Amino acid sequence: MSHLEDLLYEYLDWQGYLVKRNIKVGRRAKGGWEMELDLVGHHPITGDLLHLEPSLDADSWPKRESRYRKKFDAGRKYIFTAIFAWLPPATPIRQFAIFPDHPKGRSTLAGGMLVSADEIMFEIRKKVMQEGKMINKAIPEQFLLLRTIQLSHNGYNRAIFEQPSFGGVLLTNEHP
Repeated sequence: MSHLEDLLYEYLDWQGYLVKRNIKVGRRAKGGWEMELDLVGHHPITGDLLHLEPSLDADSWPKRESRYRKKFDAGRKYIFTAIFAWLPPATPIRQFAIFPDHPKGRSTLAGGMLVSADEIMFEIRKKVMQEGKMINKAIPEQFLLLRTIQLSHNGYNRAIFEQPSFGGVLLTNEHP
C-alpha cells in the first residue's frame, strides 16, 4: 500500500464511491490467490465503475504491460463475481494504470487508461480547492489526506501566502 493508494481511496470515498481496496481474487486450489486488485470503486448513483492500479515503480514499459494485463484481466474476471456481485456483468469498467510518468504518445497500458500521479493530483487538488476555506466547508475528518490538502491550499481562515505573524518560531530553531 502506498500514500498514493491511500489518497485515491479517500478521494473516491469522498466522491461517493463504494470502494474496495487490496482485494485478493481468484483463490487457488493449492493456496494463495491469482491476483490482488488495488482499488475498485462503484458509484451507486451514477453507476460508474472504476478499477485503479497505482504504482510508483520504475519498471520498463514491457514489464508494466505484462503485469497490468494480468491485473486488468483479473479485474474484468472477478469484479462482477467476487467484489460487486450485484452489478450486471455488462456494466462498463473504466480501468486506470497510474504511474509517476505519462510519456507523450502513450495513453493506454494493457487495455486501461494511462495516467500520471501528477495528473491525478491535479484533479484531486482542483476538487479539494473548490471546497474553499476549512472554516466554511471542512472536508470530513475521516479524510485526513484530503483535509491536509485543503488546509495547505485554502487555509483555515484564509489562504496561506504570507509569513505567519508569530514568525514561525514554533517550527524552527530560531528564537526572537
